[in-house]
Amino acid sequence: MSEVQTIDDVVLYEVRAQVAVITMDRPEYNNAQNSQMTYALDKAFQLACNDDEVKVIVLAGNGKHFSAGHDIGTPGRDVDKSFDRTNLFYDHANKPGGEFLYAREHEVYLGMCRRWRDLPKPTIAMVQGACVAGGLMLAWVCDLIIADDKAFFSDPVVRMGIPGVEYFAHVHELNPRIAKEFLFTGDRMSADRAYQMGMVNRVVPRDNLEETTFTLANQIAQMPRLGLQLTKQVINNAEDLMGKRSTMDMAFGLHHFAHAHNETISGDRLGGFDAKAMAQANKSAAKEK
Repeated sequence: MSEVQTIDDVVLYEVRAQVAVITMDRPEYNNAQNSQMTYALDKAFQLACNDDEVKVIVLAGNGKHFSAGHDIGTPGRDVDKSFDRTNLFYDHANKPGGEFLYAREHEVYLGMCRRWRDLPKPTIAMVQGACVAGGLMLAWVCDLIIADDKAFFSDPVVRMGIPGVEYFAHVHELNPRIAKEFLFTGDRMSADRAYQMGMVNRVVPRDNLEETTFTLANQIAQMPRLGLQLTKQVINNAEDLMGKRSTMDMAFGLHHFAHAHNETISGDRLGGFDAKAMAQANKSAAKEK
């Protein structure tokens, strides 16, 4: 087991035998993803890809929840800040109007998630508690998802008038009718329901989550590296032939039309929601069930 590294104060990285463990470390904000965390995650994935001893990557979140989604209201929100970009897209920070958010989200959300999905080593999301919106994107880019039996999944951004998160994989992770219900209602989907839909590989008690995840990771790590990479490549390519990438391109454009519409109507890209208002709306909806 290697020494735990801290990347940009918000992500932890270590290697356990042939398994790299990347852990989001903003538990006080339920691992809400600001740009600082997103770029730190990218650095961690690069470390794992560059290490020939690493065969499998586990993505985790410290604390009660895997991830509450994009940071839309913590003191560390950094939407206006420039970072050293990882994709071939220009800086967003000095751009006017809708170009500001389009450029930023093309880089930090759609672009990075697509790169992480296609990295050449198997990835496993180890999910506890909430996996909401941006957290759902992080789980979906992983090849496998192991969840505890209290975990739940949701994409409530239709409340903002926006057609789902930027990495729009809903109709591939779920069948179309279930994807419509998931988005139309914004309801939480339990881990058991997600398993029934084929979105989650295994559901286990919280106390067994880590053991189950690493047992599976170590089993996969016994396979030859090239065999794993080629298998992942062909399955991802098959998904894209079924329209996954094209759907995301279309959805991303509509997503940003919705942002621009919100700003024109209300002066706010998120339709008047911040982190507290969104969390309260989601909790109230859950209590009504």
